[in-house]
Amino acid sequence: MTKTPTAAAYLADLTTRIGRLYDDNAEGIAHAAAAVERTAKADGLVYVFGTGHSHTMAEEAHYRAGGLALTVPILAATTMVHEGAVAGTVFERMSGIVAPIFARYPIGPNDVLIVVSNSGVNTATVEAALIGKTIGATVVAITSEAYSKVAAQGRTRLADVADIVLDNGAPPGDATINLPGSKLRVGPVSTSIGAALMNAVFVEAAARLQSAGGAAPIYLSANMPGAKEVNEALVDRYRPRNPHL
Repeated sequence: MTKTPTAAAYLADLTTRIGRLYDDNAEGIAHAAAAVERTAKADGLVYVFGTGHSHTMAEEAHYRAGGLALTVPILAATTMVHEGAVAGTVFERMSGIVAPIFARYPIGPNDVLIVVSNSGVNTATVEAALIGKTIGATVVAITSEAYSKVAAQGRTRLADVADIVLDNGAPPGDATINLPGSKLRVGPVSTSIGAALMNAVFVEAAARLQSAGGAAPIYLSANMPGAKEVNEALVDRYRPRNPHL
């Protein structure tokens, strides 16, 4: 018998959820990958935005070994957790906070905007998707359909706005494991699943670009042979449009 049964249960649950991702999202992944492929061929960019812990998806995509170099994180301290998590929770529910953040990024109709929100109802993420739609960018949502339906209570959901919806399958409240003798639950899954979903889209898009005869713009790990030259060329190409390089 395992000495860490709760840890084992959590990992088993997470593994099961990740195992269902493709069957539950095959069509969405295909559409999102096609959108990224079109954007790459048009020399566009893929922007990633989230608030609270969902902002880590933007950092996951940014300057990532084995990742697409055309990704740009949308980052602002007011909607992140490192300079005031409590304040950030208030800000992400405030109308009007996203527009000045997005003004820093030249998002256009050839681009893809990935908006990540597990609950799918916070004002900032819904307004972000609406801004992307107004610009004409392809908006991809990574969210929990189950959580957002419970949380919406008549409000517009991110899933209602986005062109393409990827369902992370997380339960309402995110936590998955009951603690014995209490009503508390632990074990959030949305970050792990969100990263897997997003990278599934990127690897499919990269494979399609490479198969079409083009060179997919992929960063190499800094410790791999030839990485310095490859990465420097990609940074030179994208730095003028990516303020975080």
